[in-house]
Amino acid sequence: MIQKEEVTKFETGLNSFDAFLRENALSELCDLLELGEINVRQPSNLLNLHCHTFFSYNGYGYSPSYIAWWAKKEGLFAAGTVDFDVLDAVDEFLAAAANLNIRGICGIETRAFIPELADKEINSPGEPGIAYHMGMGFTSGKVPKDSDKFLLTLRRKAAERTKNIVERVNKYLSPVEIDFDKDAVPLSPSGNVTERHVCQAYYEKAANLFKDVSQREEFWAEKLNLVDAETEKIIDDPVKLQGLIRSKTMKSGGPGYVKPDPASFPLLKDMNQFVAQCGAIPTIAWLDGASAGESDPAVLIKLHKSCGAAAINIIPDRNWNFKDPEVKKKKVLELNRVIEESIKNDFPVFVGTEMNAPGQKLIDDFSSDALVPHVDEFVKGAAILFAHTLLQPAGMGYLSKWAEDSFKSVKEKNVFFEKTGKISTPSSAVKLKQIDSSSSPELILKTLS
Repeated sequence: MIQKEEVTKFETGLNSFDAFLRENALSELCDLLELGEINVRQPSNLLNLHCHTFFSYNGYGYSPSYIAWWAKKEGLFAAGTVDFDVLDAVDEFLAAAANLNIRGICGIETRAFIPELADKEINSPGEPGIAYHMGMGFTSGKVPKDSDKFLLTLRRKAAERTKNIVERVNKYLSPVEIDFDKDAVPLSPSGNVTERHVCQAYYEKAANLFKDVSQREEFWAEKLNLVDAETEKIIDDPVKLQGLIRSKTMKSGGPGYVKPDPASFPLLKDMNQFVAQCGAIPTIAWLDGASAGESDPAVLIKLHKSCGAAAINIIPDRNWNFKDPEVKKKKVLELNRVIEESIKNDFPVFVGTEMNAPGQKLIDDFSSDALVPHVDEFVKGAAILFAHTLLQPAGMGYLSKWAEDSFKSVKEKNVFFEKTGKISTPSSAVKLKQIDSSSSPELILKTLS
């Protein structure tokens, strides 16, 4: 019987920045799984379609391969990766998901400018007109030639914004100053540096500069305006300290904050066009319904629909999990409203936990009283998205001409994609080899059954 230490060694290898080591570690684990040396949980209806990988910062350092392996061990119905401004995880994750035969999907997240809401805060706090927005269901990290420039621009502009923040924060935190290329870039396997990477770099730089703990406490207490009673606890907690560095130096009111220039973000319609050109699904990123831009879900979805969106993403845990019963009641009300409106518009609902900060849940609590009524809708969304991922390479994705010609309504289309997603896994691709865009939905279901 394989020793636990051996399994741990391979699992650790899954999070290496070396792609070859990750591939080798996954191969070893797959072999052990096939030999019955590793036990995994039975398949369930649990899922997480919104897992940031270490290509755009994962709170636990997880790679695309590790997330696939973790999903297999936990018996998830489906798992998905989402990264800010890059598609670096797509090919690795889908390959790992195929090897493990788990339903895998991939997405991208960025911030876009919505001219129609230029004077309203949406889902990016304190930034009117700017919205986090997504594309879900990518089947390759390689985009069409016509879309390559757009993707490169997303990465470049994100890097420029982050570098600008570093320049400002360096002046404020001096003598704790970081070199963007030497201190921050190495923290990301592909150089896609986010604010969280920068916070980690400042944390490490201060630890190296102030070897004496009392000096380090004094430095952070002054720079972050900490009171004596909380200083020691925070300094000893890397997660809390890095979170404070971010909130007090990089967010609104902080020395590193730069009021967003709409010109530095893509227009919503352009982002949706890019996503659609790549064969993926333009997807609303919904926060919590508290802002002026999100206050009326019917108006919000109507606007997004007119710009090309066809689905919605929700992070459930931040919309019910509160100790204060009044806060929870208000959050759940908004959650229910947006899900109800999504169903009215036949928008698949994709959910997950993000995983882009330490402490965030790995899996949503579907047994909570707030989420139980919606679990079927969440599984339906995951099934639809996986079916799209399975069929898109053959030209039969969710927004394809084939889908447009094959169904009388979006509701009818959703029924087909839900059925397909539930009865198939990556191994089903073998059955679909004889299927092409001339095939009927009925033939596809018959072939998969």
